[in-house]
Amino acid sequence: MKRPNSTVILFGPTGVGKTSLLTELDARRFEIISADSLQVYRGMDIGTAKPTKEQQKAVPHHLIDICSPSESFDLGRFNDLAEQAVVKILQRKRLPIISGGTGYYIKHFILGMPETPQASFSVRKRIEDMHRMYGTAWCREKLAVVDAESAERISPNDTYRILRALEVFESTGKPLSSFSMTKRPGKDLDLLIIGLYRERVDLFERIDARVDEMFRSGLVEEIRELMRAGAQADWPGMKGIGYREFFISRRSGEFSYRQTGELIKLASKAYAKRQMTFFRSIPGVIWLNPESDRAEIIRLLHSRSRPS
Repeated sequence: MKRPNSTVILFGPTGVGKTSLLTELDARRFEIISADSLQVYRGMDIGTAKPTKEQQKAVPHHLIDICSPSESFDLGRFNDLAEQAVVKILQRKRLPIISGGTGYYIKHFILGMPETPQASFSVRKRIEDMHRMYGTAWCREKLAVVDAESAERISPNDTYRILRALEVFESTGKPLSSFSMTKRPGKDLDLLIIGLYRERVDLFERIDARVDEMFRSGLVEEIRELMRAGAQADWPGMKGIGYREFFISRRSGEFSYRQTGELIKLASKAYAKRQMTFFRSIPGVIWLNPESDRAEIIRLLHSRSRPS
């Protein structure tokens, strides 16, 4: 029987096979809320492996194509929109499935958001000046000295969160990771938490194949269209894997599509490893393989949904 306020959280590293699994579901029983920090951006379909328009019609999706690549999209906004979507889906008597690979969003939807103070203008300016002078990598090394947990958790390319963690430490003398959690969107929900995994060799082969397919499907033209629309390397959307590598290659003066593809593959594999490390910090997860455990995953999902 479906339990009151049942909600599924299903996550896994890039390339594990979340989309193909979920878009096979019955639209009369399920709706999907994307927990992907890049799929929120319009015009970024191929490089983010966004579900196709047909897949989105087959099973309703939420939090996709909701902002411009030039806009920032943060944890607080995700939590608010995801919470609203869950309520509406439950009212329609369907099962919400929050699914994606952005572990930071998923973990804090379950456990709550850290209660951190706002930095003063002077602190923020000092951190920004330091970043402008020394760069993101240097700032991350500085963060690792004062807050090793946050430095490990935050992506090396996530400049915003690196600087924010430094702001918190400069403002309070305490690491960001030490702050307690406040708002917990999932606190009144009966959560079923499923983590998808594959053996590393299998996962990396899938990542290679997926990047090759992105180029065949028109990733280069997608990038060109974004640049014609004014996309810059410092836009939040353009900092994502699959996009930033085009800017890196251009700056290097040795641009080639093959080289760019290899950069995307390397970055995607490194990201997948970081994802799995972070996912292991989430409590209460049922770990399943999307191939060998597919029948069990479907059974678990149907055990929480209303019969059609």
